[in-house]
Amino acid sequence: MTNLLKSSVAALGLCSFLAACATAPRPEVSQQAPPAVGAPEALPDTQAFQSWLKEFRAEAARKGISEATLVAALDSIQPVTRVVELDRKQPEFTQTFWRYLDSAVSDARVRDGTARLAENKELLARLESKYGVPGRFLVAFWGLETNYGRNLGGFNTPTALATLAFDGRRSGFFRTELFDALTIIDKGHVAAGKMVGSWAGAMGQTQFMPSTFLKHAVDETGDGRIDVWAQTPDALGSGANYLHNLGWDAKRGWGREVLLPKGFDLSLASLDSGASETLKPLSVWTSLGVTRADGKPLPKQELAAALILPMGMNGPAFLVYDNFRIILKWNRSISYALAIGHLSDRITGGAPIIASKISDDPLSRAQVMQIQGVLKKFGYLQAEPDGTLGSATRRALRQYQQACRLPADGYANQKTVQLLRTAAEAEAPCKGLNPGVALRDSR
Repeated sequence: MTNLLKSSVAALGLCSFLAACATAPRPEVSQQAPPAVGAPEALPDTQAFQSWLKEFRAEAARKGISEATLVAALDSIQPVTRVVELDRKQPEFTQTFWRYLDSAVSDARVRDGTARLAENKELLARLESKYGVPGRFLVAFWGLETNYGRNLGGFNTPTALATLAFDGRRSGFFRTELFDALTIIDKGHVAAGKMVGSWAGAMGQTQFMPSTFLKHAVDETGDGRIDVWAQTPDALGSGANYLHNLGWDAKRGWGREVLLPKGFDLSLASLDSGASETLKPLSVWTSLGVTRADGKPLPKQELAAALILPMGMNGPAFLVYDNFRIILKWNRSISYALAIGHLSDRITGGAPIIASKISDDPLSRAQVMQIQGVLKKFGYLQAEPDGTLGSATRRALRQYQQACRLPADGYANQKTVQLLRTAAEAEAPCKGLNPGVALRDSR
């Protein structure tokens, strides 16, 4: 997913959790309340839409978009109700890390990725030499974004963007993207009818938003057009150029699974969406007792690394480097970034994650709001409950855990819901808790 949409698509809150979700730059999901249960989405006002479209076409013409492009892309289009529904939809349940990873890095996707790596060996070697991005990472992005070019999305991009620009919640963002989409058509890169993608406007095999396309897409085939839909060299070359422009370090990897010693200070784990809350050189992590997942010493390199615990103290642990943070600029989801790194390892013969899988039921939005409500009640959370387990909520939970002398991993699950419900009923944050008792016993 590209940076643009990222901030914006950290969208669907959990779109980033869905393996088949197009992950190109997407718009960030608004935290407004979802429609009432059972309430149908209001159909777009087609008459008002046509009035809006007339004004937009006039502005596009003033900006230099040709009449031929405007006719091809905008004549006879109508707002798409399904696009509005998907934009406003709030996920009912969170997605646990293991469930996401099992789908994103399935055995089938690993086998397919290994085959694609071999099939495109010469192309990927050329791209690595040109842009400094190893082929295994490009194939991993390709796999997660569109299942290696198979799932490009079924929405006409100009129509979807016009629908979202008219809808009003993020009209400015989508209006700009629509202008950029028309510019791409006007430049002759793709015909209006063949410009397809996700409901949010993410396009092609690497799911670029139009603005990202204009800034970073490249004509790797040299035919005078940039075709990220049908031309794999253009798609992967554009992905490589984008990562290069974001600052990819050709000499480094993304990170690795690690093993934490008993009694490790869990508050050292980063909870922020940028994986940079607590950065320490590998030598410092070594001095704290952190090792590779197999117990061997960490590399003797002075890399700045952050510790990530996607399922808290009982799940796997990872030390991640600067390239991991580059992946997060493509798609601002920790789970997505871990999946990209792990898939890139697996398709080149790397081992599965060593940590045992945890059976953990996902939390519903209502349960997340309960957690947030109690944390706010006791003064740990300032924001209003929104049903999203973001960085602020996880930090608030960590503060609560620290205050009650619990393992401070900031991770919430079903046990957390029970604990905080009991505390709220007792009007006492740490009611019934013993020092050092964990928030869960998941193993």
